[in-house]
Amino acid sequence: MTGRVGWLLLATPLLLAQSKPVLVPDVSQRDIDIVYSFTGAELLLFGAILYPGGRTPNDSDAEIVVVVKGPAQSILVREKRQIAGIWVNAARLRYQSAPSFYAIASSRPIGQLVDDRTRAIYELGLDSLQLSPATSAPTDEQQRFVRGLVDLKRRTGLYYEAPGAVEITDKVLYRAHINIPARVPVGRFTAETFLIRDGHVLAAAVRDIDIRKSGFERFVARSAEHRSFAYGLVAVALSVFLGWAAGWVARRV
Repeated sequence: MTGRVGWLLLATPLLLAQSKPVLVPDVSQRDIDIVYSFTGAELLLFGAILYPGGRTPNDSDAEIVVVVKGPAQSILVREKRQIAGIWVNAARLRYQSAPSFYAIASSRPIGQLVDDRTRAIYELGLDSLQLSPATSAPTDEQQRFVRGLVDLKRRTGLYYEAPGAVEITDKVLYRAHINIPARVPVGRFTAETFLIRDGHVLAAAVRDIDIRKSGFERFVARSAEHRSFAYGLVAVALSVFLGWAAGWVARRV
């Protein structure tokens, strides 16, 4: 942490010469390892707003929005309906590039900071995600499936919004906490920071975060991915052995 603060101080003279505000963001952890005892993590996103000439404007306050996204993935959403008293899969819609994780924190509710068009351009908010459906469908049907997908992700802690969670000090320094749940997928995550003033995005910056399995969990995941046939044989053999062992113990009791 000390080294990062020193880097910010060294970079300040060069950044102050810019004609527009510049964001200098960072995160408390750029690498998160998932082991068998992983119960989640809390990321601290912090940084500074550097204004031209080092002069902080007094006419209006700048706002900060932080968005953490997981790697995009293809997701199939199924809709269930009750037919003759039985719940069955009635319709489905696949999305090609839905974020596996999405969290947004802001200094104020995002609806008070920018208009709908700006929210859609930068995907600021759960109702502004661009999910890219794989097949054409009526607009009302797409919106229904999007609401269902977002609701499912919310309930598992993989999608959430935290308005008012960004703290800004002296209009220059900011910080925010983002919770990473235990069921988070692995991959390259991005932490995007946006500087907003008077309804306009003045600056943006990105930092990468790597979340990966470690130890035995990583060995199992890599084996399943790169040696799928051998992994399948071992899994079947282990299941047969455990079943036989359970039966042997039951006969002896």
